[in-house]
Amino acid sequence: MTNVIRVAVVDDHPLFRKGVVHVLKSVDGIEVVAEGATAADAVRIAQERTPNVMLLDISMAGGGIEAAQNVARTSPDTQIVMLTASDDEEHVASALRAGVRGYILKGSNGSELVRVVQAIANGNSYVAPHLAARLLIRKKEQIDADEDLDDLTAREAEVVDFLRRGMSNKEIARAFNCTERTVKHHMTNIMQKLNVRNRVQVALKFQHKDSVK
Repeated sequence: MTNVIRVAVVDDHPLFRKGVVHVLKSVDGIEVVAEGATAADAVRIAQERTPNVMLLDISMAGGGIEAAQNVARTSPDTQIVMLTASDDEEHVASALRAGVRGYILKGSNGSELVRVVQAIANGNSYVAPHLAARLLIRKKEQIDADEDLDDLTAREAEVVDFLRRGMSNKEIARAFNCTERTVKHHMTNIMQKLNVRNRVQVALKFQHKDSVK
């Protein structure tokens, strides 16, 4: 059969892995060429078998993100899909930065998994819709925070950066070698420009700034 999609499944839960393999093997046009349980297995399989698609678990031994980075670097023809229980946005963002082309949750049904594997093999990308929506929201928050930061002076931006690190006015004053009164003056200007009422709201406004890039 031509155009067979060669798939590797790497997951440290044997029963789950066997279930995924069973689903994939039941589909015409998909061949499971290897199984593994660790990040080291993933890299070895990528180098030895060069599957078209590799399914990884983000929390497996050795780290799924690290495995994805190494596979993407050493076997660029292998497209990586995270099949995981984690719906944390930062995990999704980290996976995408590592070169992952697809992100699907373990609660998905077999037909969805097959569709994702086929889509990734055909050069497309996929993130579970509700996760993609949450990523877009966080990205917008980051952009809004960057725009707000542009309205501040250089010193005010530094104050915000120290504030985001959890520093008190006294600690910020020590870092700037100035008085707490000066820091409070900067803080008042910052709150007016950002239209917030206290330092906690300032910190919250910028909490997503470094989350998604």
